[in-house]
Amino acid sequence: MTGQGVGGVQILGDLGAVQESVLTPGAIDFLMRLQRHLGPAREAILRARSRRQEEFDQGLLPSFSEATAVVRDDPGWTVAQPPPDLLDRRVEITGPVDRKMMINALNSGARTYMADFEDANSPTWQNCIEGQANLAAAVRRSISLDVGGRSYQLAPRTATLLVRPRGWHLLEKHLLVDGAPIAASWFDFGLFIFHNARQLLDRGSGPYLYLPKLEGHLEARLWNDTCRLAEEELQLPRGSIRTTVLIENILAAFEMEEILFELRERAVGLNAGRWDYIFSVIRKFRNRPEFVLPDRALVTMTVPFMRAYTDLLVSTCHRRGTHALGGMAAFIPNRHDPENTRIALERVRQDKQREAGQGFDGTWVAHPDLVATATEVFDSVLGARPNQVDRRRDDVKVAALDLLAIAATPGDVSESGLRLNVSVGVRYLHAWLEGTGAAAIDNLMEDAATAEISRSQIWQWLRHGRVTKSQVVAAEDQVLAGLGPGFESARQVFDEVALGPDFVDFLTVPAYRLLP
Repeated sequence: MTGQGVGGVQILGDLGAVQESVLTPGAIDFLMRLQRHLGPAREAILRARSRRQEEFDQGLLPSFSEATAVVRDDPGWTVAQPPPDLLDRRVEITGPVDRKMMINALNSGARTYMADFEDANSPTWQNCIEGQANLAAAVRRSISLDVGGRSYQLAPRTATLLVRPRGWHLLEKHLLVDGAPIAASWFDFGLFIFHNARQLLDRGSGPYLYLPKLEGHLEARLWNDTCRLAEEELQLPRGSIRTTVLIENILAAFEMEEILFELRERAVGLNAGRWDYIFSVIRKFRNRPEFVLPDRALVTMTVPFMRAYTDLLVSTCHRRGTHALGGMAAFIPNRHDPENTRIALERVRQDKQREAGQGFDGTWVAHPDLVATATEVFDSVLGARPNQVDRRRDDVKVAALDLLAIAATPGDVSESGLRLNVSVGVRYLHAWLEGTGAAAIDNLMEDAATAEISRSQIWQWLRHGRVTKSQVVAAEDQVLAGLGPGFESARQVFDEVALGPDFVDFLTVPAYRLLP
């Protein structure tokens, strides 16, 4: 199906029968309605982001807004109660939307599985369309796979499904509405909701979303408007689309209460997105030399500004009656290297113990073999309780200066840290350009967030004289010499986003131009 779809919509990809099963006339019409009705509001949000960045570039720092103090200061409101299958979220597994990963994640023993069209997905047309077909098959429990002499199918009991669409800043270039690409957020959201919301509700679950890259409450309001419009168009019960928001941008950390308030009839939690949060600190305050961060391995969850952010997240969530979800454990166990696996699993255990002790109600893992370790940690804290939302954390007092205590991060920029950033960034981009959004690199499951912090640190270090361009180029030459041929396009994109004179907001935007 290439060319005109429903009036005003043009489809620029052709995957045959699987595409026709996803892009039905009704689905296309629904996508068109989302884009036409809400498109101007999205454009206004992107313009507001640009204006605010100009203010930060001129030296402004964020603070808690006086205009919304009435929301923060009102103790009387809470968000809606979670549905039964989201009461217990002690371990959530995340991953891309390919068939094998989807089956393994749903069967992993985790309480929930987040199917990811965002940072763990390389958004080729094939990945996006087949991912939607896989979701529909998973919801209907008809998904299966026979490959390499093995057969994969769903177990009788599976994880609760959540879906993460792409962020507001991205476009889906293969579907045009009135001559312009549709917002990728609405493409991913719309197809999932159109094909699966009623099925999920009829099965006693519901359409559950993870919302990425929000920078403030007005962006949450647009998501709420999106969900309301979808509920009206598809005649779904109001508030049946439930949302968890990733707090992975430092500006959103100043508006967590307001974000929950905007989504209060459908919010079921906030999640602490570590790497993207650190990336956002670099992106927003790129002109401030005092905010230069050391090697990324030294920017742990216990440094002052990260501890303040996660303490405030837990406190905010529990004050408003909803879940606080911890960050990712990205380690990939290696059964051929038991000693390194033992050491890494102990680090995962310690990280999850810190989260559970801090008050988080659950956590993320990237691999099925980590589910048992994370579950054991949260079982030891929660016991038979589904969560610890009743632990209010009234001891937490976080001021704007605490969230901005970036200069208090100890450590230096090292040659090995530079080389690691180059290695991870180039290797991940190579995988992404080849169609793989979740890439195994050095026994870690890396996604776009890791590549973002890798290249943005290099840009920051160059900008403020911590490294030289010749040092970066030498590190690239050294890394690429050990990788062999085929990395030219990845290096070209990496150089554009790490070495260019102007900071590129998201590396996936220029890289997307190279995807089929």
